[in-house]
Amino acid sequence: MATPNVTCPAPMKATSNGAFQHENPLDYALPLLILQICVVVTFTRCIAYLCKPLKQPRVIAEIIGGILLGPSAIGRSEKFLHTVFPKRSLTVLDTLANIGLLFFLFLVGLELDMRSIRRTGKKALAIALCGITFPFVLGIGTSVVLRATISKGAQPVPFLVFMGVALSITAFPVLARILAELKLLTTDVGRIAMSAAAVNDVAAWVLLALAISLSGDDTSPLISLWVMLCGTAFILFAVFAIRPLLAYMAKRSPEGEPVKELYICITLTLVLACSFVTDTIGIHALFGAFVIGIIMPKDGPFAGVLIEKIEDLVSGIFLPLYFASSGLKTNVATISGGVSWALLLLVIFTACFGKIVGTISVSLLCKVPFREALALGFLMNTKGLVELIVLNIGKDRKVLNDQAFAICVLMALFTTFITTPIVMAVYKPARRGAPYKHKTVQRKDQESELRVLACFHSTRNIPTLINLVESSRGTRKRGRLCIYAMHLMELSERSSAISMVHKARNNGMPFWNKKQNDEDQMVIAFQTYGKLNSVNVRPMTAISALSNIHEDICTSAHQKRASIILLPFHKHQRIDGTMESLGHSFHVMNELVLSHAPCSVGILIDRGLGGTSQVQASEVSFKVVVIFFGGRDDHEALAYGMRMAEHPGILLHVVKFISPPGMTLSFGAKLVGVAQDKSKTVVIDDIEGSHDGSKNQDEQLWSEFHSAKSMNEESIKYEERMVESKNDIETALKELSKSNLILVGRMPPVAPLVSNSDSAELGPIGSYMASSSFSTSASILVIQQYNSTTDIHPLVMEELDCPEVPDTPTR
Repeated sequence: MATPNVTCPAPMKATSNGAFQHENPLDYALPLLILQICVVVTFTRCIAYLCKPLKQPRVIAEIIGGILLGPSAIGRSEKFLHTVFPKRSLTVLDTLANIGLLFFLFLVGLELDMRSIRRTGKKALAIALCGITFPFVLGIGTSVVLRATISKGAQPVPFLVFMGVALSITAFPVLARILAELKLLTTDVGRIAMSAAAVNDVAAWVLLALAISLSGDDTSPLISLWVMLCGTAFILFAVFAIRPLLAYMAKRSPEGEPVKELYICITLTLVLACSFVTDTIGIHALFGAFVIGIIMPKDGPFAGVLIEKIEDLVSGIFLPLYFASSGLKTNVATISGGVSWALLLLVIFTACFGKIVGTISVSLLCKVPFREALALGFLMNTKGLVELIVLNIGKDRKVLNDQAFAICVLMALFTTFITTPIVMAVYKPARRGAPYKHKTVQRKDQESELRVLACFHSTRNIPTLINLVESSRGTRKRGRLCIYAMHLMELSERSSAISMVHKARNNGMPFWNKKQNDEDQMVIAFQTYGKLNSVNVRPMTAISALSNIHEDICTSAHQKRASIILLPFHKHQRIDGTMESLGHSFHVMNELVLSHAPCSVGILIDRGLGGTSQVQASEVSFKVVVIFFGGRDDHEALAYGMRMAEHPGILLHVVKFISPPGMTLSFGAKLVGVAQDKSKTVVIDDIEGSHDGSKNQDEQLWSEFHSAKSMNEESIKYEERMVESKNDIETALKELSKSNLILVGRMPPVAPLVSNSDSAELGPIGSYMASSSFSTSASILVIQQYNSTTDIHPLVMEELDCPEVPDTPTR
């Protein structure tokens, strides 16, 4: 019998000679792969931008992007599919995407701390086990229906296990991001959900390994047994042979020193080698990478450096390729006819019903309140990338056909998409706090402790902030100073941000650094300063989206009973003296803190107070000027200046501006300030604290000031200046610009000195002083005094019966 003459297409060459040599670059592997990467990354990022207002995790956008690029939407165009994603190129694309997946699973393993899983409470363990068991059982029933209709040729046992895993899995990384964005990580719901999801994740990988071992072409049970035994042997080898090597390298990488390049190379090679071993065994290459991530020591800088080295490349480039590769296999058009759509609804209903009802039932039995149990049910129903991995393995092993694969992908997309909006609707924990007395620096009781929440978001803020704190501590023992140093970090899609978020403690909203070897590098300076000086310094780190990080700042200030919040200005001074913006998000953050703060607020315009390093206490020699026009904000600035005057190295100069008889400092202008509700304005007419309630306190403040001045004539100076126009004020301020630090109230009753400003939140004087033309050496602290009468939209509701939050531990 004659054999038909079959010619195989020639393999694609790697690179072309270029268009000028009459060669089409898209006929060659490398330029085609580059085009595919650019198309995928750009397309998925655009969808992520569109999904951002819906508060959806980026994995949703990437799954949708992958499906849209495939034959379900854009890929319906044969010309597009054959040009950008021809079949002969998919092997290269899949290979690269799977290499990225290996390293992503390594990162997932790094995020999972087995010690925390071992410490999982009985409540979370029960919820996790029921959250797996109930939907797994329902998945078995669903698999029977699917095998009777659209998957008639599927192997029964592997199909059953794959469907059970697909319906019972919870995506741990996706859940962590949703909890962080909803600010639920440190609530009871968040802690239970994270613990249960971690247990669920490990159990799901074990079940998936079982499903893969059962899904080979050889259906002999002996083969499956050998696969499972070899897989177990590999895990034992990894724990007892590889882990000591990793621990040795982690131990040889001390804090503050660069990690050796050889150690990074050995670890990444181990990830690939173990992936090869598990693929050879017949489980899947990703299990080897996942196991290395799990056994990696989490203490010390080694794990963090590994994450930093690979996370951007993996999450930014390789993962979208994996979603595109999955999308090219997903054809929604295969779901046609009443039976197919009914099966899609059945799978979605079974997945949601099993996870949500199972979790709620056990939660209620564990005496979790109903609303929290309901939120837990929807949170545990989160799917994501891990689900997609399960489905892709099932399709590659021919356990799932095109129709079953498409149904399960849409189920994963739907269940993850509904999580955030439903949890926001059913569960919004009220921020409650015990009321406290000292919300301003100006106070009757000078014996009380001054608590300051000092925020910073880069290393350039730290020297000036520490020098400001040193100047504020005074020398008296009766009025102690406590500083909460809060590092503001943006919650990004990076694994490092999520792994830091996991360390959240249960004593506040954001997490507090607890371990010496897990500490944030930027708070070390504050810790050192606190040990050298008689100041209680308590480091904290807030990780949130910049759009709502003000909630963390204000909530933390209330929980820690702060009297003033110190914020960095949204601009920094360049070498040439000009002010450069750090971004609009920081500008908006400062405005929101000013609107919602439960205490006074100071915005620090940093022009290098004390230089670029911390000034020792014995070497402090600063000239501090308080600009006084009147009003409650200026009184707060004066109170702060008086406290600074207690430091022996501070020379305080108070300049009070007064107008001629019959005139006011408004010079005929209508003074309008920003009210608590930003949609409204308020007319400023309070020149000397005309309200009866505050007038006595202001008189007491001036009495204390003149008393302190008479006792210390050398370090406190007082001056009154008569001004008849705005030009007089500008001239006087220019004369004072040679000082080290200027304190000014945010909204004094004075006419604006600049007609247009992009820093209107600093008020009529602060916005002028923040300009590059004012000074290149004087730092400015613009202070807003807390006003209970305008605090109409507090972020924390004060209740007398609310228990006090335990304080941040000192080191």
